[in-house]
Amino acid sequence: MASGQQWVLVEMVQAFYEAPAYHLILEGILILWIIRLLFSKTYKLQERSDLTEKEKEELIEEWQPEPLVPSVSKDHPSLNYDVVTGPPSHKIIVNGKECINFASFNFLGLLDNERVKLKALSSLKKYGVGTCGPRGFYGTFDVHLELEERLAKFMRTEEAIIYSYGFATIASAIPAYSKRGDIIFVDEAACFSIQKGLQASRSFIKYFKHNDMEDLERLLKEQEIEDQKNPRKARVIRRFIVVEGLYINTADICPLPELVKLKYKYKVRIFLEESMSFGVLGEHGRGVTEHFGVNIDDIDLISANMENAVASIGGFCCGRSFVIDHQRLSGQGYCFSASLPPMLATAAIEALNIMEEDPGIFRVLRDKCKHVHKALQGTPGLKVVGEPFAPALHLQLENSTGSRTNDLKLLRAIVDYSLDRQIALTLARYLEKEERFLPPPSIRVVVTVEQTQEEIEKAAQCIREAALKILK
Repeated sequence: MASGQQWVLVEMVQAFYEAPAYHLILEGILILWIIRLLFSKTYKLQERSDLTEKEKEELIEEWQPEPLVPSVSKDHPSLNYDVVTGPPSHKIIVNGKECINFASFNFLGLLDNERVKLKALSSLKKYGVGTCGPRGFYGTFDVHLELEERLAKFMRTEEAIIYSYGFATIASAIPAYSKRGDIIFVDEAACFSIQKGLQASRSFIKYFKHNDMEDLERLLKEQEIEDQKNPRKARVIRRFIVVEGLYINTADICPLPELVKLKYKYKVRIFLEESMSFGVLGEHGRGVTEHFGVNIDDIDLISANMENAVASIGGFCCGRSFVIDHQRLSGQGYCFSASLPPMLATAAIEALNIMEEDPGIFRVLRDKCKHVHKALQGTPGLKVVGEPFAPALHLQLENSTGSRTNDLKLLRAIVDYSLDRQIALTLARYLEKEERFLPPPSIRVVVTVEQTQEEIEKAAQCIREAALKILK
């Protein structure tokens, strides 16, 4: 035993002599640093003088806590509401004055439809007002399953899932699939609900310029090169492209055929948000895929809310069964929110019935959109932003004042001028400090099938008069 210890000691001494000089110096410095840490004080006692009770009271009186929220002017637009009484249908009563509605997203005019109201009323009497429970806790009603089946059939997908809140639909769907370490390529013009979904996913986000497929491909190529450096890591990273079918902030359409080509070329998944295009584009209102003639199976997930064309509440996602079923286990808005009130599910089902029975309604809407787009051209001081077939256009200042606040005041004056003349418009509203890419100020002009040619011309003329008077 003693000879064994002797031999180890000899080896240590021999290794000490054979070690390079820099190695010995480094070890010596580390040993000295450890000794210093062991025997030195970890903190210094600071001299302090005891305060008298009077001095303490004076300091407490002088101390001012930071405000819980920043101060906001009472004139802030978000604190001053235009109050609506009655249904926000074709004619809307705002601040006690009846106006033609160019503000609500009631594209197909179903909000005040008698058939829809009767079905909703019948459901209210049968089921009551709400559900008081998420889908997994006695919140699944037969009408929920029927609506999901009808949506899947309407969109020609394997399965659909419904949410009780439109905003939470895509905001819950994105983090259900994309996790920390995954990569999402997103259009800069993506709406706020998509942005919240990205934030919740904690994935690595790469923004590409709005509708710029060259910029997107540049990012995809860069990622492909990175993946080649570490193939093992690349195998476990999921990659997604997230776009809107018809962008709410810009009123233009995504180049879906080019996106599908990039999907297969670079092996990424596509999530398509269709809240503004569902019930609007395509011969039967199925959205951007039908508009372009793209096979819906080429899109991994489609989401849309039911608060625009369908004139109900909530949203849905549709796609392949194995994709949708995953949300029933991990979609936060689905798992933890009370389910959609049965009367609103019934209203959505009846809205789908009307859409299927009368597909000509979508052609009527597109014709009205083109009419409004043309009528607003040449408005002095304002430019029309959006596609001719978009049901929600933007009017932006041709020449900004250089101040967002002043721009908003000018646009608000145009809205108020129109409201006084029985034309209801609205400013596009954003959470300015939260938006990733804040859109410029604009007036949003919404088109519905119920607006007549005379009303459209009246609204366009009113906006022109307001622009001439206010932007002179």
